[in-house]
Amino acid sequence: MSTFRKLNVSRVKDVDVVIFKDSKILDEELLDELRTELLAVVGNRPAPDVLLDFSNVEFMSSAMLGLLGVVHRKMKKADGRLKMCSIRPEIFTVFKLTNLDKLFSIYGDAGDAMKAFE
Repeated sequence: MSTFRKLNVSRVKDVDVVIFKDSKILDEELLDELRTELLAVVGNRPAPDVLLDFSNVEFMSSAMLGLLGVVHRKMKKADGRLKMCSIRPEIFTVFKLTNLDKLFSIYGDAGDAMKAFE
């Protein structure tokens, strides 16, 4: 798998598992890098399966929610499946307040998310 500066990406079965390296996703420069890297992961193949693992993320800006929307639309266009896991409760609250918990497939941990791809 390609080497990224801001993401750890591995392939488990046919799923690209993406773990964010930064604990705080706040500034525009980091968001730009993440946008480039996430879209590269999604663009690797037709009908991609991607798991975004937020276990390292302690804080993220609302702009990150917009980026996740962009990734979601690109995945949908490519007939891919996007799942997320390990979102801290304080961050998950923002997903609930914005109803994004209904848009995204979110799981408690990577094991449950991986089972959902089967």
